[in-house]
Amino acid sequence: MATTRKDTAYRFSRARARSAAPAATPTAETPYLVRYVSEGRIVEVPTGGTIDAALRFAESDPENMAIVVDPAPNQRRIEELRQALDLHDLLTEDLLHAGQRPKLERYGDVLFLVARAARYIDEAEEIELAEFHVLVHRNVIIVLCQDGTWIDGTPSDDLAQMGVSELSRRALVLGEDTLSNGPEAVLYRFLDAVVDGYGPVLRGIDIDREQIESQVFTGKSDVAQRIYRLSQEVIEMQHAMGGLFEVIDALSRGFAKYDVGDQMQAYLQDVGDHLERARGHAGELREALAQILSVNATLVAQRQNEDMKKISGWAAILFAPTLIAAVYGMNFDVMPELHWAYGYPLAVGSMIAFAALLWLLFKWRRWM
Repeated sequence: MATTRKDTAYRFSRARARSAAPAATPTAETPYLVRYVSEGRIVEVPTGGTIDAALRFAESDPENMAIVVDPAPNQRRIEELRQALDLHDLLTEDLLHAGQRPKLERYGDVLFLVARAARYIDEAEEIELAEFHVLVHRNVIIVLCQDGTWIDGTPSDDLAQMGVSELSRRALVLGEDTLSNGPEAVLYRFLDAVVDGYGPVLRGIDIDREQIESQVFTGKSDVAQRIYRLSQEVIEMQHAMGGLFEVIDALSRGFAKYDVGDQMQAYLQDVGDHLERARGHAGELREALAQILSVNATLVAQRQNEDMKKISGWAAILFAPTLIAAVYGMNFDVMPELHWAYGYPLAVGSMIAFAALLWLLFKWRRWM
């Protein structure tokens, strides 16, 4: 297992406001989801699994491992964790104050990891990020769902009904040959599930990008706002992926120190490759959206220029009749045309002739 240089907690901006600590203990708490593994094989868990029971099972035999998922962490449960694992005060504070960037830290024999899963809501064109805190203590791995949802967006209430078997099948348990590698296997599988979730998000954004490309040429006024909003979602994804890339890099640097097997090294490297491709895809999307915004700005300027041409053309057309009418509206005594029988028809005809001539000229120049 890798080690990292200790750093201070960096608070990451979130899409929605959170309280300074998890919500107070509700009347009926969502139970822990617990999974026991012995010698690489999944074994039955007694009803009502607890943190203390999971620790006792993991410590009873070196071949034992316990996987605990807390779907809805709160202050009481985090205090229970602090006492059971003898957590450092800074680590306890991090668990209480969610809203952090992905990171990897070690406090004594406890490895602390923060990851952010993503889910794309196509109707709103928004990315919903879910924060997870992972604790690895010897042969126990604990996952705290800080936003009350699982990687795929399943709410905490549904997680309890789903049960740990289905949850494990989705994201935490590999084959028995891999589980024999210990909590590293579960941690890497969790990171793999998080990274795999980025793919559908980026594909959803890519589909919306194609729609925006078509919409740009229709002249709709809300295109720019849609581009800005989608670009912001891509930037948020890049922040989540960038921090996770540092986490995987830190884990990789600890292969030799913590004697991680070749199979697990190859697995984590594969996760890193997937993340790198996702990060590259996000960068391409951001660049494409920037280009679309530039094209949209150019088209808007062209449409405004065409509008100005039309306005200027009509102003010139109306200027000729206005000039003639102004001249003969000055009421001078000596104006021969005023007493001429053809004066009025000539003035009106001149107005029409000049206006028609200018209209034909502007039409020929494609200003009208």
